[in-house]
Amino acid sequence: MQHPLRACVLAIALATGVPTLALSGEPAPGGSVESLLALAKERNPEYASMHHEAQAADERIAAAGALPDPKLRVELEDITMGGEQNPTLLPNRVGSTRYTLMQDLPWFGKRDLKRDIAALEAEGAKGRALGTWSDLSSRIKSGYAQFYYLHQSERLTKEILDLMTRLEKIAQVRYAGGLAAQQDVIRAQVEQTNLKNELIALENERFQTQARLNALVARPASAPLAEPERLRPLPAPVKLDYAALEDRVRGRNPQLFSEDARLKAAEKTRELIYKNRYPDFTVGIAPVQYRSAIKEWMLMVELNIPLQQSSRRSQEREAEAMLSAARARKDSATNQVLSDLSENLSGLDAARRTEMAIANSLLPQAEITFKAALASYENGKVDFATLLDAQRQIRQAKQNQIKLQAQGQARLADIERLLGEDL
Repeated sequence: MQHPLRACVLAIALATGVPTLALSGEPAPGGSVESLLALAKERNPEYASMHHEAQAADERIAAAGALPDPKLRVELEDITMGGEQNPTLLPNRVGSTRYTLMQDLPWFGKRDLKRDIAALEAEGAKGRALGTWSDLSSRIKSGYAQFYYLHQSERLTKEILDLMTRLEKIAQVRYAGGLAAQQDVIRAQVEQTNLKNELIALENERFQTQARLNALVARPASAPLAEPERLRPLPAPVKLDYAALEDRVRGRNPQLFSEDARLKAAEKTRELIYKNRYPDFTVGIAPVQYRSAIKEWMLMVELNIPLQQSSRRSQEREAEAMLSAARARKDSATNQVLSDLSENLSGLDAARRTEMAIANSLLPQAEITFKAALASYENGKVDFATLLDAQRQIRQAKQNQIKLQAQGQARLADIERLLGEDL
């Protein structure tokens, strides 16, 4: 049984619109990108709609290859018996009653082609559903990388703000001792003001990114997200070989999968159109009732005569044009996908190498420079502007490092979108 106080708190939260996530004890998503991806797969309405459309397309396969429903015709002849009685609809009181049962039969192979076309269209719908998920997951991964970058930038800016506060105190001590100009203290204060303004901008951008991520996982825009704990590790360079990934893209890319299914469906449609040169049939059987007994049986065969050759030739040319369009569309999609793959592989490699150069060379050098500048300023050997420049170099290096990490994640997300699977 639920505790009365807890039930009251939950009721108030629901009435006021306060998120109940914290009240329920469930952790907020966002600590890792995997938590957001799992939530999106369960909740995102766009992906759900494409998934249901794919299911609907699957159900059309059986119907496409089925025979049309048979037809029953009932004909009453001489319902007045030569004027000897009032009109009647009772079969045993008219001159004769014919029951005709008819079945339409398409030309040989047409049903199989229709079934094949429906199956290929279902494959295309599955490809579009996979493409929707690939696009959605890529947007979540890129958004999460941006969310991580902003969170880390805020943390870095706060650290630099604390540092500037300490530098201001050093400048004040030196100014009080007549060892530095008042301008040093003012510069430190101006730098703190600029950092505070940057924090406001970063916080605003973080809230916007959070709202976009919440929209992708079907949560309220203001719902809280956990602090991003980590980024996914980048694959080893050996896994990012273009030749190997090109084969995987050609075989697994959702867009190419859909275009290939559309091309095959266009080929089957052309074949079906050419079969319209041949007639379709209707067969039937008709027992004839006289009074209360069946005394005659009739068989019938009916076929349409394909005389309208000009319209059929036009349909055939249309099918050929649609097939050519499908081929061109697939070639265009293949070229674009492979171009995007090459571009993102190059971008990922550049981001990785630049980030390593910053971590292994630039950042240590900047830290050494700042420590030397701080010691020299305290000894009166350099001015405050030199110290600020050294501090800004450290900050710029760290910001670039975080930014490159986020860019690498965005490039990885695009590569995985093109592959249709995670690396």
